[in-house]
Amino acid sequence: MADPELISYEVRGRVALITMCRPPINAVNFAFIDALHAAWRRADKDPSVGAMVLTSAFDKAFSGGMDLDMIAGKGGAGLRTFLEKFYIETIDIQYRLTKPTIAAVNGRARGAGVTLAVTQDVIVANEDTDFGYPEIDIGIIPAIHFVHLPRVVGRHQAFEYLFTGDPIPARKAEAMGLVNHAVPKERVLEKALEIGAKLASKAPDAMRLGRQSWMRANDLDYRRNVENQVETICNVMETAAAREGMAAFLEKRKPKW
Repeated sequence: MADPELISYEVRGRVALITMCRPPINAVNFAFIDALHAAWRRADKDPSVGAMVLTSAFDKAFSGGMDLDMIAGKGGAGLRTFLEKFYIETIDIQYRLTKPTIAAVNGRARGAGVTLAVTQDVIVANEDTDFGYPEIDIGIIPAIHFVHLPRVVGRHQAFEYLFTGDPIPARKAEAMGLVNHAVPKERVLEKALEIGAKLASKAPDAMRLGRQSWMRANDLDYRRNVENQVETICNVMETAAAREGMAAFLEKRKPKW
């Protein structure tokens, strides 16, 4: 069972509601991602569950991204173990799940938080929030999204957001195809649970076999490319710019490039 201090788990109807609860912004570290993986696996094995919804306990943040305190000063070698767990294991779990997953993005998603959202099958977002890739502003790169974002929104749109660090408003994300539904804040969880209930009402065998077939058809070389990006991120973390950017962020000052 997932640690309730990090992840809460409940079943509403036939939908597992998995809520991220690490204050203040669900920063992702080893314990957090282990608890989330456990919750997904639990829901997949639960015969009373037909779909899963991932959301946040905090209105202002779905997830603020990776816990930088965890990796500060450790360079690429220190980061590799975490990235293999967060990126590769997360994607592998999602690849093998037999039930659909939905993200209810009620607050800002940044970096690794965007990763958590886009690994789900469907995304419902608060129309007043946004998605952002701020890594470039601290001397590193959002390399995992080099694989995902161009496939969804196109090469040129993706490049602009990934290399400027500008956030994507939820309504723009919906228009670009990154988000399925951008709805008023008070409707986010309701809409996600509504979709989850509809999916959970379908024939379990058809959903299980269909989702597995869907993942095989759409995975292509996605996971291999993610592995390549782990190498890139680790190499970037060894640079002087990355060390300065991380230090500046933690010290709340502007970096000196």
